[in-house]
Amino acid sequence: MNGSANLEGRLFRAIHPASLAVFRMALGCILMGEVVRDLRGTRIAEHELVPSFHFKYLGFEWIQVWSPPGLTLHFGILGLLAASIAVGLFHRLAALLFFVGFSYVFLLDQAHYLNHFYLVILLSFLLIFVPAHHALSLDSLWWGRRPVPHVCLLLLRGQIGLVYLFAGIAKLNPDWLRAEPLQTWLRDRSDIAVLGPMLELHATAWIFSYGALLLDLLAWPLLSFGRTRTATFMVLVGFHLMNSILFGIGIFPWVMIAATTLFFPPDWPVRLWPGLERRFPPPSSAPSPRRPRTLIALVTAYLMIQVLVPLRHLLYPGRVDWTEQGHRFSWHMMLRSKEGKATFRVRDPASGESWMVDPRVDLTEDQARKMAGRPDMILQYAHFLTRKFRADGHEGVEVRVTALVTLNDHPARLLVDPEVDLAREKRTIWPAPWILPLSGEGSRPR
Repeated sequence: MNGSANLEGRLFRAIHPASLAVFRMALGCILMGEVVRDLRGTRIAEHELVPSFHFKYLGFEWIQVWSPPGLTLHFGILGLLAASIAVGLFHRLAALLFFVGFSYVFLLDQAHYLNHFYLVILLSFLLIFVPAHHALSLDSLWWGRRPVPHVCLLLLRGQIGLVYLFAGIAKLNPDWLRAEPLQTWLRDRSDIAVLGPMLELHATAWIFSYGALLLDLLAWPLLSFGRTRTATFMVLVGFHLMNSILFGIGIFPWVMIAATTLFFPPDWPVRLWPGLERRFPPPSSAPSPRRPRTLIALVTAYLMIQVLVPLRHLLYPGRVDWTEQGHRFSWHMMLRSKEGKATFRVRDPASGESWMVDPRVDLTEDQARKMAGRPDMILQYAHFLTRKFRADGHEGVEVRVTALVTLNDHPARLLVDPEVDLAREKRTIWPAPWILPLSGEGSRPR
């Protein structure tokens, strides 16, 4: 009983709200900048409006694209909600609406999956419940300062720590351990000013590969100890900035830099700017939650889900970066160079007619490129062609695919069995026997 009480006491003790507040402000500003960039650029049109077909996540096929004015309004509202999060105005409601609105955009097309968009969804979800608006916010000015339980900070630290950890575990694969695909990518960027000559060196790819591996695996424990925290944070900042310079991977480096500050003591902002302490002093105590064990169980369940989801690829045969089964939502980031071409053959057994279909008739270049190396998307497009030809009066058509794909510097191989009629295959979460292995007789081009 005493042990349980001590645990609850540590988890629900009051902490300084400044760290959470600074993270909230930084995240809100980053998200607002991303939305403004989308509104001013061509992403909305190219990703959502131009395609005549969108790849859907399993179970979310019902989600449809707004009309052009509606989609523009949707992004405009997302920008306002991000600004509301940044200034802490109606914080919980803003986080909830941003979570729903951003998830909608994320679910519109599977072809545009990005790990940092998934991370934004998780963080905006957590901000619904985490009281990051209890300081440095309009809410705190109007409704007063309130305590922040320690468990809220631990929850966010756990989420970010798992991102680092699983990014490191994912790098423990044969290709990464022989410095691929970094070796190829760095050579392609050798024209960058100042850094270019260094990127051409053979040793650079090996240093970067193993350095990134160790950094991801050790980031969480090293950030958890005071003696190594500051040095580790500085190295991580350099790591994220280098990724941004070399690979232009959007807002992910900035979100991770902002989130990594959460590993510092909760009052680190007031240590840097002592004047904040006078304006926003920490609460003296936190009220005990009504059902502490229920809250602990919910936090534990959430973190367990974040552990199990990235491990689900172990339930499928074959290499996850080849089969794609269990690849998404698992923090497999910047690990592969995958290119290919998929040709679809549609045949009507009743009439004997057959057609060769170029996917670019229905898809954008980006969609077609992504689909060629992803079996689940190939299956979706095969089903789309089945419906399309049936609508033209060709009942019972068969759809077969020749998808020749290269992974990193491996020879080109067939990704899916070209003899299987994909019109008859169902979309499920179970292993797909029509996906050919990366190695062996079944994967060689025919």
